[in-house]
Amino acid sequence: MKLATIRFSGEELAAVVTEEGLLTIRSINQRMDHQWPEDLFSLLKSGKLDELNQWVRTNHSQFEKDLILFGHADYAPLYRHPSKIWGIGLNYKEHASDLDEMVPHTEPASFMKPDTTIIGCHDPIEIPLQSSRTTAEAELGVIIGKTCKNVSVEEAPHVIAGYTTIIDMTAEDILQQNPRYLTRSKSFDTFFSFGPHLWTTDELDDLFEVEVATIINGSVHRKNKVKHMMFDPYFLVSFHSRVMTLLPGDIISTGTPGAAVIKDGDLVECHIQGFEPLKNPVVDLKKKKG
Repeated sequence: MKLATIRFSGEELAAVVTEEGLLTIRSINQRMDHQWPEDLFSLLKSGKLDELNQWVRTNHSQFEKDLILFGHADYAPLYRHPSKIWGIGLNYKEHASDLDEMVPHTEPASFMKPDTTIIGCHDPIEIPLQSSRTTAEAELGVIIGKTCKNVSVEEAPHVIAGYTTIIDMTAEDILQQNPRYLTRSKSFDTFFSFGPHLWTTDELDDLFEVEVATIINGSVHRKNKVKHMMFDPYFLVSFHSRVMTLLPGDIISTGTPGAAVIKDGDLVECHIQGFEPLKNPVVDLKKKKG
């Protein structure tokens, strides 16, 4: 099942993505007298994602008249207030050369981001006044579907709700001043774009063959496959569950194949095979202020 959150009639509503268009959960509830949560975050927390998935696979064709055609509703972020956003630094060996740093061979180089960084597809990325060198990084996002603690790598696939596209930003010049400035360099408003689609795990035939690409102004800046990560998504879920309890809706952004320096007027995209591309224009607040 493929899901999105759309802005429609002044609200942000969860919708099933079909080949023909978008079907809101609200439409399903109204027609079928169901009580599924109508926003994606609540749906994840309810534990009813698998139930909805099974129902949609056999019933969505009944709702042709209720479909919202693509282009008739804007995408919003999948949701806005996860309890945790984990980011992973330097998870592809090739990316370490971007920052002239050593690859973390023994444990993931992870950090956390606040939910105030969140934006959605087509929302502008704002280069802050404090930075003259900001980068954008396309990444595969892992969405947690079940409360879990101390899960094994083998158990990890069973606590994942699905995957999504992410663009993560870094004020690289701030980070280069001192590695202890990592949190600040990652935490400016608009520094985490995710969506527009969430794919449940059954939509991916082979996670490790999935290719992730950072695209800048229509050109591929860097791309790589999940199998070339230092720490794969299942390991990352297991590792971080041993640090703290993971909750439904928590996000693990698994690292980028390459970070692109961005400037005012750029268009940044995250391309992951099969997924709807995530696209964000860039606005430099220093130029806007001037």
